[in-house]
Amino acid sequence: MPMAHMDGFTYGWVNPVLAYLVACVGAALGLRCTVRALALPRDRRGGWLLLAATTIGCGIWTMHFIAMMGFSVTGASVVYNIPLTLASLLVAVLVVGFGVFYVGYRPPSVGTLLIGGTLTGLGVAGMHYLGMAAMDVAGTVQYNLGIVAASVGIAVFAATAALWMTLNIRRLWASAASALIAGVAVCAMHYTAMQAVSVKLNPTATAVGFPAAQFVLPVGIGIVVFLTIVAIVVAMSPEPRDQDEVEEAPERIAVTLFEGRLR
Repeated sequence: MPMAHMDGFTYGWVNPVLAYLVACVGAALGLRCTVRALALPRDRRGGWLLLAATTIGCGIWTMHFIAMMGFSVTGASVVYNIPLTLASLLVAVLVVGFGVFYVGYRPPSVGTLLIGGTLTGLGVAGMHYLGMAAMDVAGTVQYNLGIVAASVGIAVFAATAALWMTLNIRRLWASAASALIAGVAVCAMHYTAMQAVSVKLNPTATAVGFPAAQFVLPVGIGIVVFLTIVAIVVAMSPEPRDQDEVEEAPERIAVTLFEGRLR
């Protein structure tokens, strides 16, 4: 079977740039949700952490398939198994969720950071390779295990770095910097992992599935709407310290009125 030529830049830099922007947006919103959660008491963190995991996972998944829409194999069509593709989205949210919740509920320590970063990085890598398993071409897909290991290492290292910044620097600029790092991590992991792929075409084989454009576009639009809603929620919700001030305001007013009467 002949080896096929693969091109990850079929449309130039359009797909990589869009993929990076989506990854950054998802990471930025997810990390801001994590910061909000960590500023709250333990029993009030769950909602923000769940939102963080879902946002980061959706951003990673959308980034992956935007990039894959720019991927082509000479002499063969690339199609996808839809159930397996959607399963990769679920894996991204669940495994990233394990990492985010671990960091959210464990005492801050180096061990917590390393375990949380490892789980989050494995979620990124797991989503990628499950998404690749959903890909079908008229031939055999093979992987260079050394490059696969390098791609997983990149995902874990960068996820850990992003979480470290989130845990140690709570300012808005830190979340933005963490999101840029996470975006680089996801894209670097993706394009490194694609270097591990080789395809041997089989003239007698038939690819079974659907082109990415047929299902990624509607699902992607739904995810963009979701991310927009999350952005509105994050922007409109007060910072935790402001919430405390709002909750304490009636008590301060009552004390002021009481003191005024005493005078």
